[in-house]
Amino acid sequence: MQSKLVHLDTSSAPRSAHDGFKPMIREGAFDAGELAIVTYLQARIYSKPYVMLPVPVLGRLQHHCIGFNRELGLLEPKDIEGRKVGVRTYAQTTGLWVRGILRHEYGVDIDKVQWMTVDEGHLAEYEDPPNCARLPAGSSLPQMMLEGELAAAIMGMEMPSDARVATLIADPFDAAANWSAREGLIPINHVFVVHESLSRERPDVVREIFRMLCESRAQAPADALATLPPVGVEANRKGLALAIEWAFEQKIISRRLSVDELFDDTTASLTL
Repeated sequence: MQSKLVHLDTSSAPRSAHDGFKPMIREGAFDAGELAIVTYLQARIYSKPYVMLPVPVLGRLQHHCIGFNRELGLLEPKDIEGRKVGVRTYAQTTGLWVRGILRHEYGVDIDKVQWMTVDEGHLAEYEDPPNCARLPAGSSLPQMMLEGELAAAIMGMEMPSDARVATLIADPFDAAANWSAREGLIPINHVFVVHESLSRERPDVVREIFRMLCESRAQAPADALATLPPVGVEANRKGLALAIEWAFEQKIISRRLSVDELFDDTTASLTL
């Protein structure tokens, strides 16, 4: 088997880098690579032939990832109900975590928000919930938020460095640290997956990929590891279960997957 490997490190890349997820999932263009956790959950729902390795490659505390223009009036989380809020795609992983935090920590009825998106999801089979609408091609969430066309926007790495921008959640970094300590987890953003046939036919290759991923983590600086979820199925069970639950609540997946469905015999057995 000639393996096709793709690595998509989008932690600091432009938005278009996320388009690399589409050929992997829609066309089976690669045997192994990095995926957003929500994309992978949807892939399992739609029976795409990929399985996850128990080694997250990107995590992030998310409370600071939704902003608004303070010069247009102060907002608290529940103030976005009945208003338009931007997000790159409804099924974006950052959007999943931010909406879940708003719902469960701040009492926001996310079904009363009009979610305005600029891109389609990575899975062709998926359709956004009815309280979503697509913005015209080329729309800029930061610009629309600053001009008041959107009450707020989930932007993550795209948050503009502008004195007018405030976070919807007050003291977001303290709030995130407290939430993380209480919940005992760091939200998973990206995971590493392999094609089912590779895992079945060449488990030695899968074990070597896992070894290399763990080795790279061992060489990472301490500040990078501080926001990186741990290695192992059991160590990530709570975080994966929460991602599944919130994805189901938000109509991103049609049923509650079990954590064990995300792995096969080869990947579930991988340990440090």
